[in-house]
Amino acid sequence: MSTIQLTDDDIGKTVVTSTGDEVGIVSGYRYGTAYVDPDPNLKTTLVTKLGWEDTDDDGYPLQTEAVATITDEQIRLSSDL
Repeated sequence: MSTIQLTDDDIGKTVVTSTGDEVGIVSGYRYGTAYVDPDPNLKTTLVTKLGWEDTDDDGYPLQTEAVATITDEQIRLSSDL
């Protein structure tokens, strides 16, 4: 099984759930971590599962463990979220 690698090339990609619901947009990348500007309509349960409860002006960190696949246009999260 290959390891998911997020890079600065992922900035601007849409982050979606395993069922295709939009979570947000990758807004930045620093020190090996991609940051997501979340969709304002994101459900509280998913916010909690992603560990995004605290407000961060620079976006929320996207943990590679939460990512199932990366394409040219989007990052799809694992189905267990």
